[in-house]
Amino acid sequence: MPAYIPAARGVGEFAVVEALPAVVVVVFAAVTHLADPWFLFALLAGVYWFGDDRLAAAPRRAGATAIALVAAGYAAVALGKASVAVPRPPGATGTVTPPPWLPSVLDGWYRAQLVSTGFGFPSGHATGAAVAYGALALVCTALWTPERRYAVATTVAVAVAASRVVIEVHYLVDVAAGLLLGAVVLTGGLALAGDSRLRTLSLTAPAGQLTPTPVFVLAAVVSVAAAAVAVANGHPEKVVEAAIGIGTGVGGAVGWQLATGTEPPVSVRLAVPGLLFTGGTWIGAYVLGGDVVRTTLMTAVAVAGVVAVPVVAARIE
Repeated sequence: MPAYIPAARGVGEFAVVEALPAVVVVVFAAVTHLADPWFLFALLAGVYWFGDDRLAAAPRRAGATAIALVAAGYAAVALGKASVAVPRPPGATGTVTPPPWLPSVLDGWYRAQLVSTGFGFPSGHATGAAVAYGALALVCTALWTPERRYAVATTVAVAVAASRVVIEVHYLVDVAAGLLLGAVVLTGGLALAGDSRLRTLSLTAPAGQLTPTPVFVLAAVVSVAAAAVAVANGHPEKVVEAAIGIGTGVGGAVGWQLATGTEPPVSVRLAVPGLLFTGGTWIGAYVLGGDVVRTTLMTAVAVAGVVAVPVVAARIE
């Protein structure tokens, strides 16, 4: 365990958290869903499938790039956690008592939000929120004004990061590192995708012709590194998580080779079977998890399907 990231790394944040009213904790337990991996990928797939010129001049390129950026963000988190391997706060694995006024039907949900296992540094939710909402703000250049997009993205990312501390599944330093890591991934990923704004240092200039393939490849390569580090550090159980990243990166890169980036939005009647196939395959990768090869292949098929749906839909239409 690296000495520069101690196991007990709090700065007194939980003394503040424990003084908060229970209703605040419940609210933040809901806010944290805004960066659940399933929610982010569903949100970005929706933007990719259904986005039109009200979002961006090239909505398919914008949406696919956002998906690739989030995949790279989660790959970076997997590498970071396998490298540092420090535990979560003690409260993340303790006994949770729902507030008495909370409807009993929500007790299981509440307990599930306040209990979390695995390594704690950096925060995956904070990283995912920074990358996903930052990406949407940067690639959806036809939506609102730049200032409004960046304000909303920053607010959501910070709220998600705060929620992880409020529900005591991360230390403050974990979420701060996650936000910083997300900003680094976002900047580097957009540079790989060919975002011309990084050359002019102007966030209000046109984004240019975004190409998601290099970012998907980056996600796969970093995930391979995460798997290697996990094995080297004696954490073989984390290899399956890295396999999901490998499959996501490979599947996205393969799927994008079928696209031109000019496909029209997907109609609802064709999106439904596409969702059933890709969603079913994705869920299967998790439910049948445990085998690295099977997880990698099923995830790759699911993500390739997500990226290829607009292509198939355009040909059917």
